[in-house]
Amino acid sequence: MDTTATDIDVLRVFCAGDGRYGNALGVVRDTRTHPDEASRQALAKELGFSETVFVDDPERGIVDIYTPGVRLPFAGHPLVGAAWLLDLEVVRPPAGEVWVRGDGEFTWIEARAEWAPPRTLRQYASAAEVEALDVPPPGDWTYAWAWEEEAAGRIRARAFPGRGDGIDEDEATGAAALLLTAELGRALNITQGRGSQLLTAPGPDGIVELGGRVRLEGPLTR
Repeated sequence: MDTTATDIDVLRVFCAGDGRYGNALGVVRDTRTHPDEASRQALAKELGFSETVFVDDPERGIVDIYTPGVRLPFAGHPLVGAAWLLDLEVVRPPAGEVWVRGDGEFTWIEARAEWAPPRTLRQYASAAEVEALDVPPPGDWTYAWAWEEEAAGRIRARAFPGRGDGIDEDEATGAAALLLTAELGRALNITQGRGSQLLTAPGPDGIVELGGRVRLEGPLTR
């Protein structure tokens, strides 16, 4: 398949305060060269990012999300990143309508935890234990977490997709942060991976807000 004419914006989503870290995201704004699921899946595999998002309608915010191996109805960092890049007030992945707001430094989305794919949330006794974990063999999608400062809602986390698709550890996982927020029922300040930051807050009627910083790394042509 010839994908040399495809321009891709590469973002980092859920960056730390100094702009470092964040999860890599590919955004394909012109989807004419990849109009179907098979070609999109092939490009996502070629790129090798944790997720790649295809923008089918930039005005209405209709998007399609892929890991290197599967299509997703919902994922946190692709929606935060696409909303920031396209300056959208609403994003529409297959799971449903996701409202967006910005406060200057952070881009926030509102979503339902039940939209997130299943994750095993595994609590550890300390942040040091989470940091010392080895990548497990393929199996369950595991979100390892521990309190850093429970009173302040500060959490240390790492994520292991376990899919065997080349993404052994996910740097920043919005969907898992939504699930953990729903389970704990409180706002969280999560440091994940090498130092990415995710903020969450439970809202009314099962809604959870998820926020983070986004930066543009640059264009990529495939």
